Amino acid sequence: MNHRATSAYSLVLLCSVCAFLIGAAAPISPDTAGDSWPYYGHDAGGTRYSPLTQINRDNVATLKVAWTFHTGDISESSGRRKRSGFETTPLLVDGTLYLTSAFNRIIALDPETGKQRWAYDPKIDLDGDYGDGLVNRGVATWLDTNRAKDKPCYRRIFESTQDARLVSVDAATGAPCSDFGRDGVLSLRDILQYDPGWYHMTSPPAIVDDLVVVGSAIDDNHRVDMARGVVRAYDARSGALRWSWDPLPANPSTAAAEGKAPSWRSGAGNAWSIMAVDAERDLLFVPTGSASPDYYGGLRPGDDKWSNSVVALRGKTGELVWGFQLVHHDLWDFDSASPPLLTTLHLDGKDVPVVIQGNKSGLLYVLNRDTGKPVFPVEERPVPQSDVSGEVPSPTQPFPVKPPPLVPHTFSADQAWGPTPQDRDWCRNYISHLRNEGIFTPPSTQGTLMVPGNIGGMTWSGYAFDAKRSILVTNVNNIAAIARLIPREKYNDRSSHTEDGDYGDQIGAPYGLYRRFIQSPSDLPCSPPPWGMLTAVDMTEGKIRWQVPLGSMGDFGGEHPQIAPGSISLGGPIVTAGGLVFIAGTTDCFLRAFDIESGKELWKGKLPACGNATPMTYRVNATGKQYLAIAAGGHPKITEERLGDSLVAYTLP
Repeated sequence: MNHRATSAYSLVLLCSVCAFLIGAAAPISPDTAGDSWPYYGHDAGGTRYSPLTQINRDNVATLKVAWTFHTGDISESSGRRKRSGFETTPLLVDGTLYLTSAFNRIIALDPETGKQRWAYDPKIDLDGDYGDGLVNRGVATWLDTNRAKDKPCYRRIFESTQDARLVSVDAATGAPCSDFGRDGVLSLRDILQYDPGWYHMTSPPAIVDDLVVVGSAIDDNHRVDMARGVVRAYDARSGALRWSWDPLPANPSTAAAEGKAPSWRSGAGNAWSIMAVDAERDLLFVPTGSASPDYYGGLRPGDDKWSNSVVALRGKTGELVWGFQLVHHDLWDFDSASPPLLTTLHLDGKDVPVVIQGNKSGLLYVLNRDTGKPVFPVEERPVPQSDVSGEVPSPTQPFPVKPPPLVPHTFSADQAWGPTPQDRDWCRNYISHLRNEGIFTPPSTQGTLMVPGNIGGMTWSGYAFDAKRSILVTNVNNIAAIARLIPREKYNDRSSHTEDGDYGDQIGAPYGLYRRFIQSPSDLPCSPPPWGMLTAVDMTEGKIRWQVPLGSMGDFGGEHPQIAPGSISLGGPIVTAGGLVFIAGTTDCFLRAFDIESGKELWKGKLPACGNATPMTYRVNATGKQYLAIAAGGHPKITEERLGDSLVAYTLP
């Protein structure tokens, strides 16, 4: 997809001035204390809820930029080098803000001025083949209670790098913790089928007691026998491996070495998103992605457990406590990309501890945290079957009875949309030639309509939860795609790769892959708008409370006739006790605030580049200001979008 950034700065400035004049006299609710942001999702359970109320519905329209910090780490595509993105969500602990740059540098800032305190550079190879580009979503922190406060590495900052290393540095100085691994660095490359071109780390580790736990990001559409998607736990002091857990059975290479006949071939099933932790129960909740390759499963028969799942592992040992698979035998790249969210729901007069897990299908599952059993009923329903030789899809897929799907699951040619009659007619004709039986229609040699496409539904953007109101807020995408399997002999003739889109080698399978989002000649999606929505779900009732278009794609790919609002978005929401939802992620490059009760947009601020990250908010102490921070750096896959390196912090005037 292509995108030309919007530039309506004068209008934004005018609106900001008006809002300031109107809202300046609004009362500010006093907070009784500061509030840190010690985890990616604010708390270990990933609720992304802040108790701060200084910024609230009455005064949010007066927000202004407090400071901007530039990392200096930007990369356009050149030669082997991939484009950068800036997807970090900073942490605030002990009065310091910690973030990562696109180049994996760990940076410590003064949270009230944005001035740099120190930086650590792991010196990754910037020309490495890092899949989706140069990105990193942040760090994790751990306090060594066995160490004196004045000793180095009393508090540690951990980062897993794009080139598959785990680093540990002193939170006070940025110096490597010399007792961890080798001079503060540990290699994560000692796994079966490791390939440096297709195995990366993009998300922060999880902390379970004195263990630091890592997953991986694997380019699982490159070949059949991709690297193992192993989850591993290391001693937070020394770096010694404590346990590992593999979501999939052993590969043929392992079986052959043991003199056994291999039954199937695959890899991945990796945990590339954020994990959640329940320390009281000693449980680690892991969301897993698809088995390799994504779109052909003839060499991995069966359900492929535990790919496309959420699993609960015993924190101390890595033992599987329970697992729930959201997609059987995935053929659509429907990863469990959203982080698990841990909370307690009051249902039928009882408090029920749950884990909430969504995925790219747009389905939202509510499971008992202790057992993994659905809290709201889940039905196994028949789904379309494959006409591709060698492929045997699952005959059914699990559908929750409630909440309902958060995005449409069907899309017909007569529903095709375009900004002009010519665009609409092109879309109708294109879609009419595809196999199209709704969600879970298998890929075909004819070409299959995938609805939703492989950016969701819900993706790594995830969700936020207000327990007081029992409202979960998430952004969803609604853009259809095509997946076409190409017989190997034809695929290997590279001169046939003439269509604009992505080609996946799927080496070792009898088919290669062609896929793309379905866009008209105008570059806008063929599915009708809104292409992105912000959705609030009442988690007690299991019903959608409100759903509003999020952002705009009016200038996507150039100027178009006026179109309805609603943009694809990559970057998640947070919620606050001030009754607000904050989210960026859209292609029009605004950070927005919404009323959590109604979905009404209350404020938006133009960012220097699109904010494809999850924001965070904090207050250093009881007498200080509440700040709202977002990384604004553009997206590495939207090639005409402006790149940036800005961490922008807002506060009240």
